[in-house]
Amino acid sequence: MAPDLAPGPDRPDRADPAPRAMPLPDSPLISVVIPMRNEAPNVQPLLEEVAAALAGTPHEVVCVDDGSADGTGAALAAARARFPLVALRHAASCGQSAAVISGVLAARAPWIATLDGDGQNDPADIPRLWSRAQAEGGAVLVAGHRVTRKDSGVKRVTSRIANAVRARLLGDATPDSGCGLKVFPRALFLDLPRFDHMHRYLPALAIRAGAAVVSEPVNHRPRVRGRSNYGTLDRLAVSFLDLMGVIWLRRRWGRPVVEPIPPERPPPPEAPG
Repeated sequence: MAPDLAPGPDRPDRADPAPRAMPLPDSPLISVVIPMRNEAPNVQPLLEEVAAALAGTPHEVVCVDDGSADGTGAALAAARARFPLVALRHAASCGQSAAVISGVLAARAPWIATLDGDGQNDPADIPRLWSRAQAEGGAVLVAGHRVTRKDSGVKRVTSRIANAVRARLLGDATPDSGCGLKVFPRALFLDLPRFDHMHRYLPALAIRAGAAVVSEPVNHRPRVRGRSNYGTLDRLAVSFLDLMGVIWLRRRWGRPVVEPIPPERPPPPEAPG
């Protein structure tokens, strides 16, 4: 009889097989896209919160590791055994917008929710924003509004100034366009122009595409694991050029109102002579 070579606890010389990934739902209703860079300690807690928020709803989570130098990739690989997770990686860091774009392209659901990977957005807010988006109907972007920010004083002040300038120049109908928590149709996002730092201008770009934009107050939490990947000066250095570019995009595109042309009516019959 051939020897039993099956791995198991009674054969310590043989490794147990790698755990299988949790199957993804055939038709997810919503995809949660999370860009991550050096967020290994946040992977498991954040995915647990998303699972609790969307329990009973067919969903998937798409995490994009944007060239992390820590154990983010390994943490995502391990998490696939417990969560309906699609884990992607950029070979080199390309920025948060690129990670969001990669995630939305890989997503399969008609609705997208985005979260920052630092754990400061609360996944428990996703169902409420999604319900608001469905109630609005049509093309709509629901943006989170961090009414009570849990950031440093410098970050709060600079964000307040940036939002005021952006709202004045773009009329983007949102008091907090920098909030990472947003819900929108996947088809709407795929119709938007793509460029670095576009995630900060999603409301203005959605309006340019003919969509409605509404805001909902959301919870904001202090960062308790890891550290910020983006400094205040980093954001300010690119904000002006990005803002000018979005202003140019909006002014160079007048969205047409498309109406069908009815068929020509035949002339009335001539009266008999």
